[in-house]
Amino acid sequence: MEVGDKFPEFILKDENGEDFDSRNLEGMRYVIYFYPKDNTSGCTREALAFTEEFPRFMMRNIPIIGVSKDSSASHRKFVDAHGLKVKLLSDPDHSLLEQAGAWGTKVMYGKETTGTIRSTFIVGKDGTVEAAWKNVKVDGHVEKVLEKALSLAKKN
Repeated sequence: MEVGDKFPEFILKDENGEDFDSRNLEGMRYVIYFYPKDNTSGCTREALAFTEEFPRFMMRNIPIIGVSKDSSASHRKFVDAHGLKVKLLSDPDHSLLEQAGAWGTKVMYGKETTGTIRSTFIVGKDGTVEAAWKNVKVDGHVEKVLEKALSLAKKN
């Protein structure tokens, strides 16, 4: 996914095991981020950073959605353990991860592996990608996403 691409429609289970349909986001700008695994250090830091800035995103009516291949039950435990405010979606067959370009070959600890490539997108009210970050480094990332989201919200 690149800026200007139409973000794919999706229906995935959320942390409560309920269907979350992206069509319910039509006409809204939203942040969707892809992360490797619940309750790991980097993923926890990222989710906590988004949770900390959640009120500032919501003041502009910009929901935050996290997606990993973890189960809904794992997401529920992750949310409860850390008091997360973000919506977490389960993509066990990594279909949305693949469509978004957030699944592929990466190097971890010097070895090539296939898995989730930490990525974040801001999707505009018309469903197109307005901003994209790939191979995200967690520290300082949420601040960059918030700054971009707020600047986009001022324009429309």
